[in-house]
Amino acid sequence: MDYFLNFAKGDYVHGKRPEGCILCKLTRGDTDVSNLIVFCTARFGVSVNLYPFNPGHLLIFSLRHTEDLRSLSGEEQTELWQLRNYLLDMLDSVYQPHAYNVGVNMGLAAGASISHLHEHIIPRYPNEIGIPELMGGKRVLVEDPRKTCERLKSYYEDLPFSIRST
Repeated sequence: MDYFLNFAKGDYVHGKRPEGCILCKLTRGDTDVSNLIVFCTARFGVSVNLYPFNPGHLLIFSLRHTEDLRSLSGEEQTELWQLRNYLLDMLDSVYQPHAYNVGVNMGLAAGASISHLHEHIIPRYPNEIGIPELMGGKRVLVEDPRKTCERLKSYYEDLPFSIRST
């Protein structure tokens, strides 16, 4: 089997990172991590992914440090479910994707590059992969993640939970 290698991803995985848990630092407002938080609820944060696959690629993360879905309380599981549904509706409205990848990578062997429970919501579109991506080994992004964050911060409708200030 032939493999297509993207060496820039290796730089991210093995590159210099701030000391400590990136999502805990983000929750505390530390300035040595990029803050792309869209909003926070009582139990979860919602952030644009700094290294998105597509515009609107979001992370939902627990505000308390945990690494395992099974550690979430019943209330947290309910809020996560409501939050995920709300964000899918938000992304439908703002980006009109054709499909989604939604999932959790628990542990390094599963692909988690951050040891803090977080769920990805990745909007997907037909014909995403183009020649520059295939030949150049680079993702072509059509929107800066900071722009995505600002776009999504301006959208709140019928929230099933309260937002806390970030």
